[in-house]
Amino acid sequence: MKLPLALTLTIFLVGCQTTDTPTAPQEVSTTPKPKVAKPEQTTAPIKPKRIVKLSPEPVEPDLWQVIIEGFELPETQNERIAYYVDWYLKHPDYMRRISKRAEPFLYLIVEEIKKRDMPLELALLPVVESAFDPFAYSHGHASGMWQFLSSTGKRFGLQQDWWYDGRRDVIASTNAALDYLTYLNEMMDGNWLHAIASYNAGEGRVLRAIKKNRKAGKPTDYWNLDLPKETNAYIPKLLALAELIRNNDEYHMPLPEFKNAPVLRTVNTGAQIDLAFAAKLAGMDTEQLLQLNPGFNHWATSPLGPHELLLPLDNAEQFEIALSSVPKSERVKWQRYKIQRGDSLGLIAQKFNTQADVLRKANGIKGNNIRAGKFLLIPSSGPISEAQTAQRNKVAKVQKTTEAKRGKATIHTVKQGDTLWDIAKKYKVNHQDIAKWNGLTKRSTLRLGQQLKVYNQPPIKVTTVNAQLANPMVYIVKSGDSLGAIAQDHNVTVEELKQWNKITNPRSIKPGQPLTINVAEVR
Repeated sequence: MKLPLALTLTIFLVGCQTTDTPTAPQEVSTTPKPKVAKPEQTTAPIKPKRIVKLSPEPVEPDLWQVIIEGFELPETQNERIAYYVDWYLKHPDYMRRISKRAEPFLYLIVEEIKKRDMPLELALLPVVESAFDPFAYSHGHASGMWQFLSSTGKRFGLQQDWWYDGRRDVIASTNAALDYLTYLNEMMDGNWLHAIASYNAGEGRVLRAIKKNRKAGKPTDYWNLDLPKETNAYIPKLLALAELIRNNDEYHMPLPEFKNAPVLRTVNTGAQIDLAFAAKLAGMDTEQLLQLNPGFNHWATSPLGPHELLLPLDNAEQFEIALSSVPKSERVKWQRYKIQRGDSLGLIAQKFNTQADVLRKANGIKGNNIRAGKFLLIPSSGPISEAQTAQRNKVAKVQKTTEAKRGKATIHTVKQGDTLWDIAKKYKVNHQDIAKWNGLTKRSTLRLGQQLKVYNQPPIKVTTVNAQLANPMVYIVKSGDSLGAIAQDHNVTVEELKQWNKITNPRSIKPGQPLTINVAEVR
């Protein structure tokens, strides 16, 4: 996005002549001349142009002030909001970490919301959803800064394939989230609190709560609806943030200075490109490029697109100049591979960290038949280390760590009379674990025919590493979570969670509460 420029306006004012035109002097003659009627004047002469110069409208330099000026949600004071105002003030380090994550992306999000004439409180919603972490991944399998489920992401146009997950792409997911919120706001007859609650709980859940209250003669505003605990905390957290930012002169919450100017822009690569090679062309560290482009799952952009990267302004210009001299065929490295006996396209693709479809397209293969002794062109990844890949793709790390501990899943189909307790007893596991594995809450109702994943293999022992090598992340507490379950999922202890988050009572955690977790790499 480009910074809007205030243009100097020059206004030309055209006036109307009000005085008569001077007559020419009379000639001196001794012979009388007949009188000639003076023609009617049909148009007035134009006055000289008067130029008025207007000063350009000043651009607000502070991004926080721009956000404040765009607040539209009603200011509300109640105990639920006050609780989170107090919580944020007691955790200044949390706000500093979030601000640091938000810094490269906040301007882009604000500009997109302004284009759509939506409330700028929505720019703070990623704080509530994911602590502004584009790599965030929930137990319910929601992913990205805006926490899209796979199905909802596809519904709003987010591409998800082996190479790329649009739920983690900051630009793509922001547009999809705003599309979704626009749809919800229209469904809720312009009631933004209902729309935002629906973003969290689902529109069906909120509509049922409204219908229930209306039938009982109760108020149908958000604050009086019977909604899940997580949704009851969702809007108070958002409004608490807005309150702190709006009145920060009173609260003195540590907010870094954010300029109302872009720091990133999108560049078009024109074709698939090796991400390490792209970083080299841009003159930047590979890790930095990966952090700004979290949507990519592997070492290169997708062959099918999107062919775009988000880069710092200076690096973007350098990248475009350097890329212009690189043919598309040289933006990904290739190597020749001799097919061995027993090889298949799937095995070869797995060996070289690519897809069978990519191999088919590159080598003109229509089916799966390949012959030993023949050669294949294989795309070759650049020098992106395993550590960088894991740091970039926290989703993959969480999933792999969880799978390693759980083993292979058994699919249980819900039958008449089944309860989580009965299913847990059958498979000799904890019923809370079954709920967690399948994104269920205490209020969830099992349906006949519903398929549940059950993991019953013993956990694989993982060697711990020095705490200095641990990777800090923020986990958002979900309904039904416990410190024990969160600790187990992230391979840490309850005591460590309590220490990192200054928790004295393990039962005091609430849905929506952020927890700092120092996740170590699995070795």
